[in-house]
Amino acid sequence: MNPYEITSMIIDDEFDGEEYVTTEFLQENNTYSITFKKADLEVINAWVFNDGSSLPANLSEEMIESIRNSVKKRIGRK
Repeated sequence: MNPYEITSMIIDDEFDGEEYVTTEFLQENNTYSITFKKADLEVINAWVFNDGSSLPANLSEEMIESIRNSVKKRIGRK
């Protein structure tokens, strides 16, 4: 079982000449957002939302890799 729940995913096709995937997820009652480049799923940014503000998220490499694998499955990559 995953320690998080993906709540939404947006694929921005050809935004600023690139394609991006933004995934929002819940973990331990916090809402996070990670944006990846669609081509190689490199992390562009990660945010945690708290009291109406967004702050840079400090996520472990293991968590990022788990989210990345979930995104791969959802967009049909192996």
